[in-house]
Amino acid sequence: MSPPESSTENLTKSVASKKRDVAKASRKSSVEKQAASSKQVPSESVRNADKLEAPPANSHDQKATVLSVHGYTVGRTLGHGSYATVKEAHSAKHKCTVAIKVISKKRAPSDYLEKFLPREMDVVKLLKHPNLVVFLQSIETNNRVFLIMECAKGGDLLEAVRSQRFIREKQAGVWFSQMVDGIDYCHRKGVVHRDLKCENVLLDEYGNIKITDFGFARAEMKPKEDGSFELSETYCGSYAYAPPEILTGTPYVPQLADIWSLGVILYVMVSIGFVSDTSASLFFF
Repeated sequence: MSPPESSTENLTKSVASKKRDVAKASRKSSVEKQAASSKQVPSESVRNADKLEAPPANSHDQKATVLSVHGYTVGRTLGHGSYATVKEAHSAKHKCTVAIKVISKKRAPSDYLEKFLPREMDVVKLLKHPNLVVFLQSIETNNRVFLIMECAKGGDLLEAVRSQRFIREKQAGVWFSQMVDGIDYCHRKGVVHRDLKCENVLLDEYGNIKITDFGFARAEMKPKEDGSFELSETYCGSYAYAPPEILTGTPYVPQLADIWSLGVILYVMVSIGFVSDTSASLFFF
């Protein structure tokens, strides 16, 4: 006996509905599996890569990283100013101890960065003399400029004068002769220093003079064809070592200003009681 037609239709609809539910569930499961398989868990090396590429935690680490990439192992601080620090370091490339002048672009005046620092970098590349500190390399980043140079391990002349009260005439004569040789070489190259003082006269490990800090130096200052000199109107240097023209704001011959400063240095070496404060800076435009 055949079932009623209405019962057959209901059964058919129920079976069809279950099939659709099974198919829908199957499709959902397949989609979830595919989504799960598409998610990639980063490997240990990938996770560590982020750590390796992360910037150093502070500015000291950044300086060390930049210098270490170039083969420099940074040591103690030799000196510091308002916008520059001088560090001692060992150079793997040069196989010796060097001095690194670290200049902060954020702290340095714009005039220094735009005018005097480019001049200094151009000047030091021109000069090779036994009584001048040897320039080795410059490195520039977004925040700093690194000037790498020979390290004079004997300290500066001011320290020597203070420790001995004065320099005996024979030694003063040797050192003054070396200073004159170095500055004469600069002048013949057309370079004027414009900031000669005891603090910028260093001593190497053998007690020889090494003139440094060409921050206010200027090149292309050779005499004209008629023998005259170009006058300078940048009044820079230190009060105690500056000639009268600089102190009064009068255009001056920079070569003669260097010679005046050498004379003051000689006086400081052989005199007693002059070095209480010779480092006051002077800077006008």
